[in-house]
Amino acid sequence: MPLYDCMLLLKPTVERVALMDLVAQVGRHVYHRNGVITDIKSFGRTFLGYAIKKRDGRFYKGQLMQMTMMVPPSFNKELHYLNKEDRLLRWLLVKHKNTVYGLDFMNDDDGKHNLLNYPKSGLYNTKDRDEDDEDDDEDEEQCVEVTEETK
Repeated sequence: MPLYDCMLLLKPTVERVALMDLVAQVGRHVYHRNGVITDIKSFGRTFLGYAIKKRDGRFYKGQLMQMTMMVPPSFNKELHYLNKEDRLLRWLLVKHKNTVYGLDFMNDDDGKHNLLNYPKSGLYNTKDRDEDDEDDDEDEEQCVEVTEETK
């Protein structure tokens, strides 16, 4: 299943409970299609670049939400019920391109995901750590000598 971002721009007057209700409704729809929601972000109230005209007035602010999900490609057609939602100003579904995931990620044989190709970190290299400790000891001795000379 491909990865999608669903952007929801809600009216600024919508309360937090109603906002979570709409997100839960989309989440249930994803769950019924055997999808998975991987991330939910709230960007809070944002100023819009232009006014959006709706039946109950013009809106210069909106509440922005982003839901990242893995759903079947036919899911886009099933979200058109959001067009009739009173709380929404706009919604957008964007597909992630060139994302490798699932079994394709595990079967990738080009070697770029092989952990053996990466150098070992400094955690396992004890030679460098021992040399650094000796340098620290010399610095401490010099500090002690300076303080004794000032007395």
